Amino acid sequence: MSTIANTIFSPELAARFDHLVTIYPLRRSALVPMLLYAQDEIGYISDAVVSEIAKRIEIYELDVRNVLSYYSMLRTVPAGKYNVQVCTNISCMLRGGYELLDHCKHKLGIGHKEVTADGMFSLEEVECIGACCWAPAIQINYDFHDELTPDKADVLFEMYRAGQGKDVK
Repeated sequence: MSTIANTIFSPELAARFDHLVTIYPLRRSALVPMLLYAQDEIGYISDAVVSEIAKRIEIYELDVRNVLSYYSMLRTVPAGKYNVQVCTNISCMLRGGYELLDHCKHKLGIGHKEVTADGMFSLEEVECIGACCWAPAIQINYDFHDELTPDKADVLFEMYRAGQGKDVK
């Protein structure tokens, strides 16, 4: 049972949050994990998410928004069903990361932080997804795809469009 009445989160996530605030020496240390879990469940960090998390941690909503504005992996608008993150950090950059990003922009018809008209894909340029040995790489939701070429990316997009990709939820 959640400590917050009328929570916007599932009972499982609310219970997880109740536990999270007990395992850190400072309640506010649970903020980033809570925002990430909330984003996975809700799809983005809405005003309602900010409000409830602030209450759970016993901090001001402004404190939550300050953290929210710092981390680029936290979204304040809904992403597509499949969020494509293209790494352009040094290893990926040297092995074609920017060319891959340009290809994704062209193929999907959207730019950085945009969503396709059908809501299927969103696209982000990201700093590092930890796949330096297998660059260039992208992450779609939580799936890594490495040693990519534009042709391999096209195959991935068709696979996800056909419903064969992993959902966030």
